[in-house]
Amino acid sequence: MKDRNNISNSQPKVDWSVFIVAVIIILLCSIPLLIFPEEASQILKDGRDVIMTNFLWLYLIVGISAFSFCLWLVLGRYAHIKLGSPDESPEYSNIHWVSMMFTTAVGASVIAWGFAEPIFYLQAPPLGIEVGSSKSFEWAHMYPLLHWGIVPWSMYALPSVPIAYMLYVRRYPVLRISSACDGALPKRGRGQIKTMIDILIVLGIVGGVATSLGLGVPLLSAMLATLFEIPDNMIIKISVLSLWTLLFGASVYRGLKSGIKVLANINIVLAIFAILFVLIAGPGVFIMDLTVNSIGLMFNNFIRAATWTDPIQNGSFPEDWTGFYWGWWLAYTGMVGLFFGRISRGRTIRQLVLGVICWGSLGSWMFLAIMGGYSLYLENTETLAVSEILRDQGMSYVNALVIQSLPFGKFTLFIFTLLSIIFYATTIDSSAYVLSSISAKNLQSGAEPKRWNRLTWAVLLALISAGILRTGALDTVLSITVLSSVPLIPILILLSISLVRWLKKDFGDIVRPKEISLALKDVKSDSSASQEGQSNTK
Repeated sequence: MKDRNNISNSQPKVDWSVFIVAVIIILLCSIPLLIFPEEASQILKDGRDVIMTNFLWLYLIVGISAFSFCLWLVLGRYAHIKLGSPDESPEYSNIHWVSMMFTTAVGASVIAWGFAEPIFYLQAPPLGIEVGSSKSFEWAHMYPLLHWGIVPWSMYALPSVPIAYMLYVRRYPVLRISSACDGALPKRGRGQIKTMIDILIVLGIVGGVATSLGLGVPLLSAMLATLFEIPDNMIIKISVLSLWTLLFGASVYRGLKSGIKVLANINIVLAIFAILFVLIAGPGVFIMDLTVNSIGLMFNNFIRAATWTDPIQNGSFPEDWTGFYWGWWLAYTGMVGLFFGRISRGRTIRQLVLGVICWGSLGSWMFLAIMGGYSLYLENTETLAVSEILRDQGMSYVNALVIQSLPFGKFTLFIFTLLSIIFYATTIDSSAYVLSSISAKNLQSGAEPKRWNRLTWAVLLALISAGILRTGALDTVLSITVLSSVPLIPILILLSISLVRWLKKDFGDIVRPKEISLALKDVKSDSSASQEGQSNTK
């Protein structure tokens, strides 16, 4: 206890063993992308192909396992354990809690993919469905709900619980994911193992964020080019990236409560307004009919779709989409788990898990169902050649031109552009906050990392994003995601084992369920059922 108190009273310092190694690796990845974009992109693509070809089954098992583990947490004996003191109320209100979770975890990625993703599936349907058939439209609308729904949000909920448990039950005076693995780590060599875990977490976060920015910068540049009717070139893309760096750098500099919280609150209001506008101004009845149909289709085929590997025809759909998405969500689990755990003080395990999965899934479904439904409506009625735009101009222009087809086109596009700017800023500044926390020593749960540390990570995230822009290829973005997600699989396993051991050690005897039964002599006939019976409790 003496050592722990000494730690808690000390000022946070930079953990140079994590910081320097991670920075070197990031620079070694960024510089080749900047200098040799084509060659570096091909190497990344080859690496992704090797992983997805040989280990797709593993990614799908991880997804289902995360969902199953979360079910156990919600329905099991430890569901009501409070993450904090018995009389402690939640640190954030429900609305602030939900808004920070959703905007941090998803960001403008729902906009980047929302209008375009169903069109990808329409061009190359899964499960051998005929191109252009009515069935292909239905499955094209359903699959985004799977890829952004229960399974991926379970991957986010899983690490959040052991991290929150570490912070607010075990009262660790540190804000590092590796410490949440203590229950599963041997005492011998623990320090070195934890350093390696933190480095791998940092690289996973950087890979996930790089993917988001690699998609986000072209999206926003296409929106701006369409909005102001100017050519979309590298100057606009670099300007967008610089603007984001300044915006989320300032937010990170201000800190968690005064920076990130404010952006999240602004963002959630804009998001609700924008998506309701698409529903009301667009073909609302068609979208709602399609959404209800897709929800039924998803739950009826949940296990099949979440485990489909296409082993006989050996098509690329599972690897290109479900495998990619599970890898993308996995890459973010370190960042999201630490952030969700940090803001969940005062809630129970059940509240945390259900809050993440239910609110996260519902929020994602609302965006994707409405935006995807509108794109499919335009394609089905031939109002706008969305498939042709995707084939000739890319997914960024699908979003820009589909949004502009709505009533008050320019104004609507402006609102979505503003929403995208703030959405991505919220995601990236949370990432920089978490990265600086992981690379800090003696950082208590209520403290902030050093400002220069936070700003350094904001700049590094921008640097690797610039390298991705140099390649100009979607394959590069997807490859970085998959490669950075690989180390997160064993880390999730360690977090799960650590949590279970801690729960059994701390609460095993206290929360053991009681068996209640009637002795044979106490069983009464219907005629005496109104009389009070006696029960035996074990």
